[in-house]
Amino acid sequence: MTTPADAAAAAPRRRWLAPLAGLLVSGALLYWALQGVDIGAAWAAARGADSGWLLLSILVATLTFVIRVPRWQQLLRTDEQRPLPAAPAWHGIAIGFMANNLIPRSGEVLRAFVASRLATVGFTKAFSSVAVERIFDGLTLTAMLAMALLSPAIPDDATVNGILVRDLAVRGGIICLILLAAAILVVLLPARAERLARRVIPWPKLAERVAALIHGVAEGLAAMRSLGRLIAVVAWSIVLWLVGAASFLLMFRAFGLDLGWSAALLVQAVLAFGVALPSTPGYVGVFEGVVVAALSVFGVDKDLAFAYAVTYHLTTFVPITLLGLLSVVRTPIAFGDLRRRPA
Repeated sequence: MTTPADAAAAAPRRRWLAPLAGLLVSGALLYWALQGVDIGAAWAAARGADSGWLLLSILVATLTFVIRVPRWQQLLRTDEQRPLPAAPAWHGIAIGFMANNLIPRSGEVLRAFVASRLATVGFTKAFSSVAVERIFDGLTLTAMLAMALLSPAIPDDATVNGILVRDLAVRGGIICLILLAAAILVVLLPARAERLARRVIPWPKLAERVAALIHGVAEGLAAMRSLGRLIAVVAWSIVLWLVGAASFLLMFRAFGLDLGWSAALLVQAVLAFGVALPSTPGYVGVFEGVVVAALSVFGVDKDLAFAYAVTYHLTTFVPITLLGLLSVVRTPIAFGDLRRRPA
């Protein structure tokens, strides 16, 4: 039988497992991405990128974070049942994405934490809204990937690291639909779920915590009860990821790649699913490996593909990281607060 002392002793070891897994996955993908790459040629390709198209791509990529604000306002209401104010929404998004670039797998938690500190909204409710947002992201990306696969530019047997792109779209869609179904059940039957938790869990304090969690999750999913808000969330999701694809398309132009919307949609979707893998802060290695693999579908030279991946990664990494740091400075949120884990 495991005692509390044993669990406490094992906790530090478990905390190392996720960073270690991220380091191994990132290292393996970066090693794969570098195989056969002439660093000199890749550097020359990066230096030769058209600065005008490059700057436009960076601006459009940064715009996607702004577009997330009105979408999150549709998903999250304050305790007074008003939309989350724009300023807390922006600071939460900026700090959350900055954190993902600097601290692995922390952005969603910190984003909800910042919103709960800057507005009258509970942490669980805010975090639930972020989780629902991810479900809509997955469904939107899957639909766009399916549309891209209809293009003759993408062959039926196209693979990314040995996985059929069509299979990737199907698997991603199934996972997102399962999560959406679970979310709908919580929305429809929250009271029954809370009663079940109190009845089944023998420890009263734990039962109340679980019931409170279910209540918070149900509130975080409240947008799904309103047809108007649901349509708005879907519309903003489509706009968000079309603008995101446009940033990849503009970067194609910067590197002289004659690739169209289908390629941009495919690279974006594969990358979005790929960064779900364990990784180091900022998705180093995973980002490059996934983009190089996706561009291989279109026969892009590996030197050029690696230069494209690194350039896009670095140039879009910097603006949101700086904006997130600016949000930390401009709000009462301190770095000491960010290190604390909400209960």
